[in-house]
Amino acid sequence: MNHLQLSFKGRISSFRCALLGIWEMISSQHNAWIHAVATLLVVTISFYFGLTKEEWCWIVLSIVSVWTAETLNTAFEFLTDVASPQFHPLAAKAKDVAAGAVLITASGSALIGLLVLGPHLLAGLRS
Repeated sequence: MNHLQLSFKGRISSFRCALLGIWEMISSQHNAWIHAVATLLVVTISFYFGLTKEEWCWIVLSIVSVWTAETLNTAFEFLTDVASPQFHPLAAKAKDVAAGAVLITASGSALIGLLVLGPHLLAGLRS
């Protein structure tokens, strides 16, 4: 086993690489900017309404799910571009399917957001 793999320096290096990957996704993917704005909006609204721990769990799970899907989609797009630098219909399909996963996750998260925040928003409108 490689000594560097088990060292503290190796763990710090792994975190650095992960943070660089997140930065690459945020700086290169326009949809990540949309997710960032949506995240800030939802978190702000959630703090405003003083959600319960249980409600926060749903919100956090939804946010993390969308970011995970977007990050994996970005990685998949980069790998597809390396594997198939020229247009190939199967590479295009693979990218479409990965993007579809993000859409499914974002749609589910939006539904969870409505279920959790909707009652708070309606109560605020009625006041």
